[in-house]
Amino acid sequence: MTVLFDSVGCLRSFSMNNHPHDCGVIARYREYLNVTDATPVVSLSEGSTPLIYSPKLSALTRGNVYLKYEGLNPTCSFKDRGMTLAMSKALERGATTVLCASTGNTSASAAAYAARAGMSCVVILPAGKIATGKMVQAYIYGATVISIEGNFDDALRIVHELEKTGKFVVVNSTNPDRLEGQKTAAFEIIEELREAPDLHILPVGNAGNITAYWKGYREFHEGGRSRILPMMLGVQAAGAAPLYHGAPMDHPETVATAIRIGRPASWSTALEAVQQSSGSFDIVTDSEILAAQQWLAKSEGIFAEPASVTPVAALLKYFDSKNPFKTKSLQNLIHSNSESRATSEKNPFVDKIKEGMNIVLTLTGHGLKDPDTARHAVSEPLQTEATMEAVLKVIGSKL
Repeated sequence: MTVLFDSVGCLRSFSMNNHPHDCGVIARYREYLNVTDATPVVSLSEGSTPLIYSPKLSALTRGNVYLKYEGLNPTCSFKDRGMTLAMSKALERGATTVLCASTGNTSASAAAYAARAGMSCVVILPAGKIATGKMVQAYIYGATVISIEGNFDDALRIVHELEKTGKFVVVNSTNPDRLEGQKTAAFEIIEELREAPDLHILPVGNAGNITAYWKGYREFHEGGRSRILPMMLGVQAAGAAPLYHGAPMDHPETVATAIRIGRPASWSTALEAVQQSSGSFDIVTDSEILAAQQWLAKSEGIFAEPASVTPVAALLKYFDSKNPFKTKSLQNLIHSNSESRATSEKNPFVDKIKEGMNIVLTLTGHGLKDPDTARHAVSEPLQTEATMEAVLKVIGSKL
């Protein structure tokens, strides 16, 4: 195998199964992954997503806040990091059909990477619970889409029952190859900051991602690439918060469909990540989530899907009284119901957030994944006559 470096340190290695222009996570971190020269690499040049400095959140927390924007992966979510490895290993083992249960993002990623690999893909979705953008992706990539009368946990149960037939390879996060690929996001953060952050906040649904990040941080720490390990804070929606409450939920409900999960598959490893890092779990309400989505777009120019902004909602909740960027309309949205007000009074983790900390928030998916939910921020266009004078008059009334 020949080792290569490009101008941005993207391509780390080249083998018979790596195209020299591949900039995906297997090419970049091959030495940390379970691949060999015999592994057929299925890649869409995923990973290497931006770590965006957030001036307003940094000012709010008096620290340095960075946003790991995973919505800029090929299918617009963090799932692609794990899917490249899961699909590559499935192909190496001779699989012809992959299978997954999904709240949307996994189905989109699995369908895309299966298409890339020349494999068939079957996705099982809970009826009426999938965002439009994600559903369209699964279809356009050519997957067989099956909708069941149940929730995600029912879909995952069926997937594992089908796995026992030996006809399918499951590519949910219960597949260890998925988490191996997803840990590379932690590698990228350490390489860019030249150290692990003091605190990492991320959404938690099926709990694979918090597990994977913690694994990545520990591996680089043990290898001498980072002197410290971060505290891990997992944020769940108030209506779908089994880890926060410490008990499964049979009927999880939240506007953040990507984390509408009542029985996380990676429950035990997520608990380990939080406990070993001296971290915690917390919750935010749907009102706080929608307010954070709008705030992030209007304040920092970043559009992320509802589940993605739960870390932002948590910080806004913790520093609510100090937030100089909160508009009246945003305040009304946050405090639109009594549940939001009650949740905002609970700040179990805020005392651990100190001035000067480096804080990373993972934004797991792009806002265009769920355009329907974002309609809360949309109004009808302003109407006027087709003259410059008329347009200027309308502009003037709004500035």
